[in-house]
Amino acid sequence: MAGKKEQKEKKEKPLERWTVKEMREEALKLGEIQGVHGMNKEELMRALRKAKGIPEPAKKGVASVRELKAKVRAMREARDNERAEGASRKRLAILRRKISRAKKQTRA
Repeated sequence: MAGKKEQKEKKEKPLERWTVKEMREEALKLGEIQGVHGMNKEELMRALRKAKGIPEPAKKGVASVRELKAKVRAMREARDNERAEGASRKRLAILRRKISRAKKQTRA
């Protein structure tokens, strides 16, 4: 009895609220998705939506964690280059704040 109740609850909650384990189990049941165990949550969500025909939700302009970390690396490199060229303290402080904000978004 408890198994059916858990399945019913899982079906009712949105895909974003599922755990990675639940997503992997569902992807394995479908059988259409390859490389399930090597995927992270975001990749699993995308694959499950595609397999089930669920449309992608509208993005709010928030980048993925990987994109944000790549952006942080690029800003750090720019900061180091500007520091070597002798940029003002004000400019370096601006870059430091931008890097800090981007890092905080990865943790949100």
